[in-house]
Amino acid sequence: MDLNFFKDILFDLINESDALDVADIQSDDRANTFLVLMKDGTAFSVHVTKIES
Repeated sequence: MDLNFFKDILFDLINESDALDVADIQSDDRANTFLVLMKDGTAFSVHVTKIES
């Protein structure tokens, strides 16, 4: 699976989740990270790396 395809799917999962109260998602494609901002003010950083086997 391609890294960019996985990042797209992950972004959609986070964005469309009913269980999460997401206010905004800021993506940095060069750093392969998402900054997920929640409506209660908390923030999470998600870093995606493809591990070659």
